[in-house]
Amino acid sequence: MRKSIQLMLVVTLGVGVVACSPQAKLDKLKEKRSELKAELAEIDEQIRDLDTTKTTLLPLVRSNDARVGGYIHQVIVQGEVTSDKTVMINAEANGMLESISVREGETVRKGQILARIDTDILSSNIAEVKTRLEFAEYNYEKQKELFDRGVGTEFELEQASNQLSTLKSQLSTLQTQRSKAVVRAPFSGIVDDIMMNAGEMTNMQSPLMRLVNNKVVEVSADISEHYYTKIKKGTKAKAYFPTLDDTLDLTISSVGNYIHPTNRTFRVKALVEDNELLLPNMLAEMLITDLTLDSALVVPAKGLLKSQKNEDYIFALYKEGENWKAKEILVKVISRHEGEAAIQTINDDLKDGTMVVTDGGRGITDGDIVRIL
Repeated sequence: MRKSIQLMLVVTLGVGVVACSPQAKLDKLKEKRSELKAELAEIDEQIRDLDTTKTTLLPLVRSNDARVGGYIHQVIVQGEVTSDKTVMINAEANGMLESISVREGETVRKGQILARIDTDILSSNIAEVKTRLEFAEYNYEKQKELFDRGVGTEFELEQASNQLSTLKSQLSTLQTQRSKAVVRAPFSGIVDDIMMNAGEMTNMQSPLMRLVNNKVVEVSADISEHYYTKIKKGTKAKAYFPTLDDTLDLTISSVGNYIHPTNRTFRVKALVEDNELLLPNMLAEMLITDLTLDSALVVPAKGLLKSQKNEDYIFALYKEGENWKAKEILVKVISRHEGEAAIQTINDDLKDGTMVVTDGGRGITDGDIVRIL
């Protein structure tokens, strides 16, 4: 009995020691801390609800005004200055270049003599053929007389006639060649470059000099076939010339009727009359107007956004009390050019002067209150 009482005292003492251990105190303190944190969070929430000085951070956007008015779209392509009166004059006769009658930079008129090629050999050949021709004519007359009298044969008459025709043809050819020995200007212009000197031997098609006339030139360019139905004769255009740092207002004077199979382009040309500055092969940047709208709804192009359904939309800003509210408006894009876009609205209307979001639109949604920078 005594041992049992002692055992009970030991167990009771052990339980008391465990209950008063440091681990038990730590657990109680953690539990108390959790309760205090919950109370503190509740008090903070009540303070925020009662604080009238707090500020809400609203999305920040930039804006610009939509407008209703004229709109022009231009195609920009690289072009060059061309001229059909820039020619290389070649020799059309063999022989020595006897003389050159002009100098580089000299202005000449149509038909003026530019150079002469020695024709001594041709002249000798012509004299020889003329002598043979005289005999051929005499022979033909005699054969014809004999044939008419019934003495000569038809074969002999035809032989004399054929020889006469051959010599006449030779004489005509030689005389034409001799006439080509005098080189004349095919049109009025300026002698730009002389390639040969007097005394040198020329052959057929030997280059002698370059003749140019830049009073009338064309600015030409190759344009994608996509624009073939939009660009016609009479279409307005501009041409910027980097060399001159100057821009000319032009009108399309010619539209090609052939699509190049390699790059799928057609050629357009704009005539420049009374030209004093442009030179053949000079580079140009052509701006050709392919769309003109007298009255269109125009917005900044960078304000246009794409939805997940691949729909174009824009945010318009409307005043709501003291705040600005963003409204999503679906649009159809007609054209874009130089930072502007001509559009048609689908589910709403935009008026002239309505503010639209240009920057920050990706961070807002329909109905958001925003701040305008």
